[in-house]
Formats: sequence, structure tokens, C-alpha cells
Amino acid sequence: MNARTAGADNGIAFRPSGTALWTAVGLVVVSVAIGLVLLLIQVALHPPASDLTTLAMFLAISGGSTMLLVAGFRRFQFLGRLPSLRARLLSVSVLTTSLALINVGFTAFLMFISGHDLALLAGLLAFSLGISVLAASAITEPVVRSLRTLGAAVAEISAGDLKTRVPVESVDEVGHLASLINTMAAQLEASSDKEKELIQSRRELVSAVSHDLRTPLASIRVMLESLVDGVVDDQQTADRYLRNTLSEVEYLGRLVDDLFEIARLDAGLLQLHIEDASVQDLISDTLKSMLAQARPGLAWAEDVNLEGWVQGEISPLVMDMPRVQRVLYNLVQNSIRHTPRDGSIFISASDTGDEVELVVSDTGDGVPEQDKGRLFDRVYRTDPFRSRSSGGAGLGLSIAKGIVEAHGGRIWFESVVGEGSRFSFTIPKKLAAYSEPLPL
Repeated sequence: MNARTAGADNGIAFRPSGTALWTAVGLVVVSVAIGLVLLLIQVALHPPASDLTTLAMFLAISGGSTMLLVAGFRRFQFLGRLPSLRARLLSVSVLTTSLALINVGFTAFLMFISGHDLALLAGLLAFSLGISVLAASAITEPVVRSLRTLGAAVAEISAGDLKTRVPVESVDEVGHLASLINTMAAQLEASSDKEKELIQSRRELVSAVSHDLRTPLASIRVMLESLVDGVVDDQQTADRYLRNTLSEVEYLGRLVDDLFEIARLDAGLLQLHIEDASVQDLISDTLKSMLAQARPGLAWAEDVNLEGWVQGEISPLVMDMPRVQRVLYNLVQNSIRHTPRDGSIFISASDTGDEVELVVSDTGDGVPEQDKGRLFDRVYRTDPFRSRSSGGAGLGLSIAKGIVEAHGGRIWFESVVGEGSRFSFTIPKKLAAYSEPLPL
């Protein structure tokens, strides 16, 4: 079995190389051109048969030699050994012009013109060769200059200057290449800015979490040392210390869970446990769970009215019920923290066609303009001095965003300072599979 048969058996069609294919096509074109030229000369000049035969032989030799010469150049990359693109273009210009002049000169010789006329024709041909070289040199100058500009721009980009852009001065391949380089530079700059933001976000995360870990650990240590050293001698104080210690441990547990959730979202490893779930039950369970936080008795959320409803009939959704529940918890807790006494929080759901939109709106303080762009960033707090008892580690909205996007939905907010905020997110009715890491 030969190589061609083996290739066919494996479903791979045999294809000639680019040079061989180009040579075959070139020879066909030359043959057709020779036939047309001979036909035209026969019709117009009626030359003797011997002259027509000589001309045919010369054209065949000239055309065939030209194709073989070009094939050799393509196969062995002779032009690629020249030091510059201008030298290559000039070489091509000289080669093609010389071949054309040789053909014209031989044709004139066949016409049996006088020696004087032949010398004049040779001079004109030499002059034409010089002019063609000069014209080729002038024409290639902008191309070479543009390529040098592109090379300098690429060098600057590779050195780290991602703001470099190349002027697009033409609509040819060089101009297209300049546009591609500009697009590449813009994408690299955007990626670099995103990486810098991610690094800064991680630094803020480490700093904030370190603080939120240090405070409860210090509190636990003080209370346990007081109990161990016998500083606390009455049972009532000891019980209070133990309850406070348990509360701090529970807070640490929630913080660690949030960090694990953030890590899974960043790595794109969040696994959704999909099931049919009722939107009505989702809102009802949220109201029951959040009602205690909205009742009087908390220094930071007193007399907050909490209500919810579903607009129309909504069929069960395919979703990860506990995680979508967590999104609602985080949004409602955020609203409670920023809604003053006698304020109201409303949870609603409505069918918008291909999605179900859930909304948490409040009559709270609203989001300041300078904070709107970073509200979903990790560990970002609109009040940097807010205590953890009223604010947590600042991961809630970031986690909510990641969970919603893992379901293929969207999350956004609208807010007016002094009037309140409206947080909305959607869950598609047909859940799509997402395997890429989720941006936070």
C-alpha cells in the first residue's frame, strides 16, 4: 500500500503542495495565453508559417522557463534570503520587466527590422527597465515605511507599552494588519487593567478578611482566657461569655463559607444542584427567615416593614434553590442594613417571557454615586467604618452576582440617594450550562 492509498484509507485526501499546484495552474494559463497571442497575430498580420512556428516555440520556451523560474523561487525561497522587503519587491519588478522586454525584443527581431531600429528599440527597452525600477522603488517606499512603523509599534507593545496604537493609512493588507495590531493592543490593555483590578481586589480581600478574622479571634481569646484564669467568678457572666464565644465561632464559620464560595466562583467550579423549585415558596421562605432581622431590637434595623408577592402565575423554575435563596437573603440583608426606622422592603417576582425577574426594593438611604461602580466588588463596603455586626465581610453582593451569573441570569440595581434602592436579578426559564470561570 503506497502513501496515497494509505492516506485515502484514513479519510485524508491527497493534495499537491502549494508550489506544485501553482506551477500547474501557471502552465495552463501560459498555454492559453500563447494560443490567444498566436491567433491574434495570425488574424492581424498573416505571417509566414515558419515565423509563426518560431514565435510559438519562443513563447513556449519563455513562458515555460518563467513558470519554472517562479516555481524555483517559491520552492527554495530565494527572495526570502534578501535583506529587506524593498529588495524583494525590486527584484520581482526587475525580473518581470526584464522578461517582458526580452519577449518584446525577440518579437521585434522576428519582424526583421533594421539594425538601426533594433538599436533604438534596445535603448528604449533599457530606458523602460530603468523607469520601471525607479517606479517600483517609489511605490514600495510607503509599504516599507508602514511596515517599519508596525514593527516599532509591536516592539513597544512587547516592551509593555499597551497604549501604543498604529495609524491606519491604507485599506490594503498592511492597513488591515495595522487594525489587527490596534485591536490586539486594546485587548491586551483591557486584560492588563482587569488583571490589575483583580490583584487589587485580592489585596483588599486579604486585608478585609484578615481584619474580620482577627477581631473575633481576639474576642474569643480574651473571653476564654478570662474563663480559664478564673477572672470571671459568677455563673451568669460565664454563660454570657460562652454565648458570645459561640456567636463569634458561628460568624467565623459563615466567613469561611463565604471565602470557599468566592474561591469556587473564581475557579468556575461552582456546581449547581438543579431542581424544579417554586418561586412562590422562594419568596415565602425568605420572608419567614428575614422577618426576625427586620423586627425591633436590633440597633441597626428597627421597625422595618418586610413584604413580598408574586405577580401572576409563575411555573416552577429549574434552578439551585438554596443558592438562589441565598441571593435573596443577601439582597434583603443588604436592604435591612441601609433602611432606616419605619422604612419598607418589598420582594417581588414577575414573568418577563424567557426569564423570571426577582426584585428587592427598599426605601432606604440609597447608594452614593461614587459607590455605584464598585457595589458588586468583593469586600467593598459603602461605609468603610461599618462594624462587622452590621455589615459582615462585604462578600454578600459579590457572591450573589456570581450565583446569578452561574444560572445564566443578570443582576443590576437602581438607586437614588435618600429615596431607596432597587436590586433586580433574573433566572432563565431554560438553564444553560456554564463552564467558564465567572467574573466577579
